[in-house]
Amino acid sequence: IKRGIHPRVWTLQNIEKMREQLKSMGAMFDWEREAISCLPGYYKWTQWFFLKFYEKGLAYRKRSPVDFCPQCNTTLAREQVWGEDRHCERCSTPVIKKELDQWFFKITDYAEELLDFSKIDWPERVVTMQKNWIGKSEGAEVIFQLESGDGLKVFTTRPDTLWGVTFMVLAPEHPLVEKITTASYKDAVTEYRRQAERQTEIERLAADKKKTGVFTGAYAINPVNGEQIPVWVADYVMMGYGTGAIMAVPAHDERDLAFAKTYNLPVREVIKPMDGVVAEGELFIGLEDGVMVNSGSFSGLPAPEGREKVIAWLEETGKGKRAVNYRLRDWLISRQRYWGAPIPIIYCPSCGVVPVPYEDLPVLLPEDAEFLPTGESPLKYHKEFLHTTCPKCHGPAERETDTMDTFICSSWYQYAYLSP
Repeated sequence: IKRGIHPRVWTLQNIEKMREQLKSMGAMFDWEREAISCLPGYYKWTQWFFLKFYEKGLAYRKRSPVDFCPQCNTTLAREQVWGEDRHCERCSTPVIKKELDQWFFKITDYAEELLDFSKIDWPERVVTMQKNWIGKSEGAEVIFQLESGDGLKVFTTRPDTLWGVTFMVLAPEHPLVEKITTASYKDAVTEYRRQAERQTEIERLAADKKKTGVFTGAYAINPVNGEQIPVWVADYVMMGYGTGAIMAVPAHDERDLAFAKTYNLPVREVIKPMDGVVAEGELFIGLEDGVMVNSGSFSGLPAPEGREKVIAWLEETGKGKRAVNYRLRDWLISRQRYWGAPIPIIYCPSCGVVPVPYEDLPVLLPEDAEFLPTGESPLKYHKEFLHTTCPKCHGPAERETDTMDTFICSSWYQYAYLSP
């Protein structure tokens, strides 16, 4: 864009330059096995993989927030957002969050398989890193009813502490925030959400960061005791983890306690050590050696036993269920850019979402598309590409105009070396 050179020309010139450099080094490659991932003969198979994943329910589309540069009019990958003020690497414009329909690969379906290290001889350090990256947690999904009539789902590893919930917290991006915020709190919530958009996940989750938030004016009903619980918005809760909402138990969680102290919210102890002694000013977060207190008919139960019985009670009453949560997230593969493998999907007014038939691959990336940024995929403005025929009913239809993240192409090139 900066130099006004077509990306195909630019890329192929770079490849030729690299060939010269590698040959001048005396590198002994079998050039008959060279693979160039931007050519149709290669990305035909990238599209073939997509269709296989789609058939198996592993490729799906949903609305999702992305980092967006309003000056360059394009989405940005995480590594293209720089500095504490989160600016675009190219033009230094502050980055915003934008909601867009996106395609994902459902890698979360493989979380358990990825946690099986029995056939892999990896260093313990790497195994630990992978376990933390996948982040498996076992517990319960609990439903708190809102005044709006919606059910607010939260995931907790500590259902035995439900009686200690004194407030709820939603991520600023949570879809219910706008719906439940009352008129008198609207301006404060809107401004807070705008500020949260400007922060990185690392900044928002930092342990030493001062906990901030705003009240929505809404209340939820605690399913175990019927109490009205105030619902807040706070940036230390992330939409990408769990359900994007938490039940806050400040007596037994450091972050929740810091928040409660800041906003003078109640603190109610519901787990005590077996000996009943807690040092003044300290939290008791122990599970194995704790006992439930102030928890109705569950009081007196050892915490591990209580946790199981509470889950059983939630399932019996339809107020929750046993659940497993992972930090691992599905892979967002959509890019609203020109230079990438077109996603082989067609949208038909009559048939809905229709995959391109295998025999029609590759869906060719047009070489004459305007590649200047508009905030949408440039392919939306290429009429010959956009307008097509539905493979099912043969009526007029439109192609998907997002292209795939180029990491898709680079995830399988080892096979192309075997069969270039």
